[in-house]
Amino acid sequence: MDDPKTLDLVKELVVRLLSSRSPSPSGDPSADVPHALRYAHRLLSSRMSPSLSPDEPAMAESIKRQLAVSGRSADALAFADLHSKLAARSGPGSVRNRWALLYLLKSLSDDRRRAEPLLRAPSVGGLPTLPLDPHPARPAKKTLAPSGGVLLVSKDPENIREIALREYADLVMEETEVSESALVRDVLYACQGIDGRYVRFDKASDSYDLPESLKLPRSTRTMVRRLCELGWLFRKVRGYITESMSQFPAEKVGTIGQAFCSALQDELSDYYKLLAVLESQSLNPIPTAGSDSGVPGNYLSLRRLAVWLAEPMVRMRLMAVLVDMCRSLRGGAMAGAIHGQAQHGDPLVQEFMGRLLRRVCSPLFEMVRSWVLEGELEDVFAEFFILSQPVKAESLWREGYQIQSVMLPSFISPTLAQRILRTGKSINFLRVCCEDNGWADAAAKAVAHVGTTTRRGGLGYGETDALEALVVDAAKRIDQHLMDVIHHRYRFKDHCLAIKRYLLLGQGDFVQYLMDIVGPELSEPANTISSFQLAGLLETAIRASNAQYDDRDILDRLKVKMMDHGDGDRGWDVFSLEYDARVPLDTVFTASVMKRYLKIFNYLWKLKRVEHALIGVWKTMKPNCIISCSFAKEGAVKMQFVSMLRRCQVLWNEMNHFVTNFQYYIMFEVLEVSWAQFSEEMDAAKDLDDLLAAHDKYLNSIMEKSLLGERSRDIIKTLFTLFDLILRFRSHHDRWFERINELQLRGRGKSRSKSKEPSSWVDGGRKAMIQLAREFFRMMGEDLDTIAKEYSASLDAFISQLPMQQHVDLKFLLFRLDFTEYYSRLSPSK
Repeated sequence: MDDPKTLDLVKELVVRLLSSRSPSPSGDPSADVPHALRYAHRLLSSRMSPSLSPDEPAMAESIKRQLAVSGRSADALAFADLHSKLAARSGPGSVRNRWALLYLLKSLSDDRRRAEPLLRAPSVGGLPTLPLDPHPARPAKKTLAPSGGVLLVSKDPENIREIALREYADLVMEETEVSESALVRDVLYACQGIDGRYVRFDKASDSYDLPESLKLPRSTRTMVRRLCELGWLFRKVRGYITESMSQFPAEKVGTIGQAFCSALQDELSDYYKLLAVLESQSLNPIPTAGSDSGVPGNYLSLRRLAVWLAEPMVRMRLMAVLVDMCRSLRGGAMAGAIHGQAQHGDPLVQEFMGRLLRRVCSPLFEMVRSWVLEGELEDVFAEFFILSQPVKAESLWREGYQIQSVMLPSFISPTLAQRILRTGKSINFLRVCCEDNGWADAAAKAVAHVGTTTRRGGLGYGETDALEALVVDAAKRIDQHLMDVIHHRYRFKDHCLAIKRYLLLGQGDFVQYLMDIVGPELSEPANTISSFQLAGLLETAIRASNAQYDDRDILDRLKVKMMDHGDGDRGWDVFSLEYDARVPLDTVFTASVMKRYLKIFNYLWKLKRVEHALIGVWKTMKPNCIISCSFAKEGAVKMQFVSMLRRCQVLWNEMNHFVTNFQYYIMFEVLEVSWAQFSEEMDAAKDLDDLLAAHDKYLNSIMEKSLLGERSRDIIKTLFTLFDLILRFRSHHDRWFERINELQLRGRGKSRSKSKEPSSWVDGGRKAMIQLAREFFRMMGEDLDTIAKEYSASLDAFISQLPMQQHVDLKFLLFRLDFTEYYSRLSPSK
C-alpha cells in the first residue's frame, strides 16, 4: 500500500462506490470518504491469511445462496452472470486469483451487516457497497430509510452480547487446563491405538480416558470418552488381525479366516485414510470462545470430530462384534455367523456386511464350484461343510463323504447341501469305482445350460440362486449319466435278478436238484464236509437245471460258503450260497447287505429243507408202499399198524398244510410282490441315493414280511420250533419205517446172518414177531403223540401271535393258515 498509484486507485474506487450509494445522513457523501478510505487501507494492508482452502466454485455458490436466502434473487442471478463473464476472461488483463477477490467481497458484505447500524438499500447491479468504519463513535439508534420510513437498529448499542460471550470465554478458560485442539489431537491418536499426551489407555479399566486430576468440564470429558470408544474398538479389531495372521500353523485360521482378516484390513485402510484427512484438518487453529463463530472455517473441534467419526464408529462396532463372534470359529461356521449379522434393516449395515461377506465367502464358493463341477475337494484346512475320509472303494459312496453340520453356513439350505454332496460324490464314484470320465461332459453341459461363469470368483455371496441353479442342473445330468453306467454297463438289474433266483431260491428246478444232491452230504457233521466237493455239486446243479443258460459272468459269481460251525453242527446248519458283487456293485451289495441276504437264504433254505423232508415222508407213506408191507396182512397187528399209519398221515397232512401255505406266502406274497415294487422303483430312480433307498426298502420289506425283523423275534422262535418238530418227525419216521423193514426181513428169515439176536428169536415163530411188533407200535405211538402234542401247541402259539404283528400282509398268512377257522375254534377249548 506504499505505492502512490495504488493509493490513488483505491481512493478513486471508494469515491465511486460512495457516490453511487444512497445519500448519507449528513447529506454530503464526501463526509464519509475519510472513514471509508481508512477502513479500505486497513483491510488491504492486513497480512492475515484465511483458514479456508481455495475453492472458487464453492465460494461463488455461497455468495449466490446468501443473496437468495436474503430475498435478493435478482441480485443472485446478476452475480452468477457477472461471475461467469469474469471466469471466461483470459489474457494479460484477466484476474488471476478470482477466489481471493470473491472472498474479499463476501467478507466485506458480512462485516457490513454486522457493523453497520443502518440497513442500506441494495446497490446498483447487485454489487456490495463499501461499508463505513465498523466502530463509529456514536452508533445511531434509528435512521430514516430512503422512502422516509423509520427502521429500528438491530445491533445492541451497549455491546451486551459481546461482553457476555467474553465473560463466558473467560469462565471456560478458567475451568480448562487443556486446549480443545490438544484434545482433538489426542483423540485422533487414540483412534489409531496410540497414547497421546493426555488421553491414554488404561489397562485396568480397559479403556481410553483422561487423568482425573486434569481440570476439564464434564461435557468435554464425556465427549472425549465417547470418541475414544472408536480407539478401543480399533485395538480389538487390529489385535484380532495381528493375532490371526501370526498364528502357525495356518490351518488354525484357514482360507476363510484369512479372507476375513484381509477384508478387515481393507476396511481399516479406508479408516486410516479418513484419519489422515482429519489430522490435516486438526492443524488449523480453533476459534476461541467469544469470537465470531458464524464465520465458516475448516477447523476441527470435538463436536465436528464426533460428526466425522459417526459412520466409522458404526462400521468399527460391527467389525468388533464380528471379531468377538468369530474368534473361536473357522471355515463355513465363520461365514454363517457373519451372515447372521448381515440380517439388518440399516442400509449402511447391509452394504458393509455384504461387501465383507463377498470377500469372506469367496474361498467357500470356490470350494463348492470345484466340488460340484470337478469332484475335487480343495479343503486343505478342513473348512468345507463336506468332509472326506479314506475308505475302501465299496464304502466310497456311503462313508467316503459326509456333511459337517457345524461347517454348513446358514445361507446354504440343508437340501442344497445334500445336492452339492451327492453331485461331487457321483463324480468321484464314476471316476474311482466305475473308471468313467463321462461326467466331465455332463458338467460342461450344465455350465453351458445355466450360463453361469465357473472361473474363479464367478460365484459369490448373494448369488445363491445362481449357485442352486448350477448345482441342480449339474446334479441332474451327472446323476443321469451315473444311472446309465450302472444299468447298462454294469447290468445292475440282471445281478439283482440273479440274487433273487439263487440266493432267494427263486429258481425252482435248480433249488430242488441242488437239495437232492447235497442232502446226503449235508446230513454229515459239518467238520467232515469238503467245501470243494460242495462247489462241485453246485456246478452239477447248475448244469442240470435251466441255470446253465444264464450269463457266465453271473454264474461265476455264485459260490458255496460254509459258515462258522461247532462240533455238533451238521452240514444243513452251515451250508449257504453267496454272490460275489464286485466294484461298483458292491456299493449296493455291501458286506452288511450280503449278511442280510445270507440271513434270508438260511431262512428260505430251512423252509425248503422242511418241504423236502415232508416230501421224503410222503414217498415212504404212499399207498403202494403201505400195501406191500407184511403188517397190513397180519390180522393180529393190522388194526394197530393201520392206526399208526393213519395218525402219521394226519400229522403229515397238518404239517404239509402249514408248510405249503407258508411257503406260498413267502415265495409269492413276499418275494414276488417285493420284487415287483423294487423293479418299479429301480427304473424310476434318478440318482444312486434313490437306487440305494429302493434296494434297502426291498430288503426291509422281505425281512419284515418274512418275520425276520426285530419286532418278530418271539414269533420267529416259534416258527423255527415248528420247523424243528417237522424235521424231528421226519427223523422219527425214517427210524420207524427202518425198524418196520427190519422186522419184516427178520420175519422172513432174511436177517439170520446179519442179526445179532439169537436164532431162537426167529425160530420162535409168528407169536414172537407179533409181540415185538406190538411193543414197537406202542413205542411208536408214544413218540408220535409227543410230537403231535408239541407241534399242535407250537402251531397254536404261532397262529395266536400272527395278529399281533405289525405288517398288514401277515394277516393274509393267517387267513390262509386258518381258512376254515379250525384253529380259532380249537384254541379256546385248549
